[in-house]
Amino acid sequence: MALKYKYSNQSEIPADHAALYVEREGTFYLDAEGVTDKAKADEMRTHNIELRKQIEDSTRAAAEQAQQFQAEKERLELITQGHKPEEINKLVTERVKGVKADLEKQLASLGSALEVSNARLTAISIDQGVTTAATKRGLRPTAVPDITARARTVFKLVNGLPQAFEADGKTVRYGKDGVSPMTVEEWVDAQVADAPHLFESNAGGGAASNGAGGAAGSTRVAKNPFRRDSWNLTEQMKLQKTDPGLAARLKAAA
Repeated sequence: MALKYKYSNQSEIPADHAALYVEREGTFYLDAEGVTDKAKADEMRTHNIELRKQIEDSTRAAAEQAQQFQAEKERLELITQGHKPEEINKLVTERVKGVKADLEKQLASLGSALEVSNARLTAISIDQGVTTAATKRGLRPTAVPDITARARTVFKLVNGLPQAFEADGKTVRYGKDGVSPMTVEEWVDAQVADAPHLFESNAGGGAASNGAGGAAGSTRVAKNPFRRDSWNLTEQMKLQKTDPGLAARLKAAA
């Protein structure tokens, strides 16, 4: 069963997950580093868009201001005929210097705010995607911080979506087909094999290739009996008796 981010009432929390939640202002939240709800992520994306717009507006204003100063210089040259050119240049330069300093300070501040916001949004988007995919594969509730930390060394946010890169941080890491970039789901599948201690004992096995969520030891499942194309009531009942946890994950994956 996938971990929910929050519950309105403590009684709604499954007994075996109760220790993973903390109460804040009457609501119970999953106590996992870097995980937040979709509303918060959407709010940050909107904030990033606003910051970018402010930077674009400030840059445009700087360009317009430069044009205005050029026009002002030409006007001063016309009305101060007979004055030395260096006197006119000094007057214009001093005015430009003051406005330029203000614009540069504003742009630097906006750029810093955007950088911080992007870093937070990257962590949230990657953590949420990996946690969701890994939970479907039987991620242990206590392993959320571990797997999200691993994911952050591989994924970066590109055009608002997580994309996998090699160790150099620049080369795109490709998936099973060797053509398309590796997806979060493919990376999680690899973790089931590379870091099995992060998952329940029945997270790996025969069902991995068809997205069924895996099978344990002798309880291997070639096809998900809950899927429409491989519906099998007998297998469903057998699984629910021998391995309720696996049955629940297969049903959710269907």
